[in-house]
Amino acid sequence: MAAKVTREIDGRTVAFSSWDKPYFPAVGLTKGDVVEYYLAVADALMPHCVDRPCNLERYPDGVAGDSFVQKRLPDNRPDWVRTAEVTFGSGRRAVELCPASIADIAWSVNLGAITVHPWSLRMTDENRTDPDELRVDLDPMPGVDWPAIRRVTRVVGEVLAEHGIVGLPKTSGATGMHVICRITPRPYVDVRAAAVALAREVERRCDDATASWWKEERGQCVFLDYNQNLWDRTMACAYAVRPTADARVSLPFRWDELDDVEPKDATVTTTPGLLRDRGDVSTVLAGRADDIDGLLALAARDAASGLDDLPLPPHYPKFPREPTRVPPSRAARRDGDAS
Repeated sequence: MAAKVTREIDGRTVAFSSWDKPYFPAVGLTKGDVVEYYLAVADALMPHCVDRPCNLERYPDGVAGDSFVQKRLPDNRPDWVRTAEVTFGSGRRAVELCPASIADIAWSVNLGAITVHPWSLRMTDENRTDPDELRVDLDPMPGVDWPAIRRVTRVVGEVLAEHGIVGLPKTSGATGMHVICRITPRPYVDVRAAAVALAREVERRCDDATASWWKEERGQCVFLDYNQNLWDRTMACAYAVRPTADARVSLPFRWDELDDVEPKDATVTTTPGLLRDRGDVSTVLAGRADDIDGLLALAARDAASGLDDLPLPPHYPKFPREPTRVPPSRAARRDGDAS
């Protein structure tokens, strides 16, 4: 492997160790290749992560090696690396990466942070607590085929449009899809309530969709993970590299491209060319701040009809109308034992 390489990026001197270290050995891509990719797509990438705290999902030996999530930045970082102090859902605090330029992203790639994982809020002087994105994470259960994922994604787009919200669809770069919406900043509890209402409405309209938190109830469906809209949750942003063997990228696309999009077509190697040829379709979100009141009205109607909230992950505070955080099968056994 080559010795240290130094690059001038956005006026910063960024040092890279082992520039030729294999990061995607199956397709022959190195650390340097990933850095060059991010530099090539910087103008399209940065609007999706600038000013947003980011977790570091590190693959120090490439995607074929072990990985771990690092939420606290190492102390031995350059002074110029942009940071923000954040509070997690558990109440713990930490200093995280909060990119100001592509130099910050390039520095994190040197640590093995292949994917850019931003929060749904921007840490600006005006707003450090409320998200300005509503995120739809479509997570297929085992056995679900790509046409089913397309069908659910299409219904998500229809429901959003009916409620005055523009969604940006994108491949997750893994097995599913994402839809990103820029909204007027609202408290996390409101954004999650809107996401729950959206998931339930899609479930009502589409047999391939489920809003069930418990895997035992999902069947062979696409799960709409409403809890991705909780405080401190992160999601791979548009144009982020994913840790797949073939170095796939989370690629935004237009709604009229839904029937043709294939995750395998967007990789570190192909995406810069796709971006040049078709332009940055994610600019549809530029300057948007859509209102989620329509979805919140849908949530209110669900509550009035007797529907409880849906469960949260274990380490979050209990929500007022949240049901028990016990899988139905375990609850049934417990009730049987009590009788």
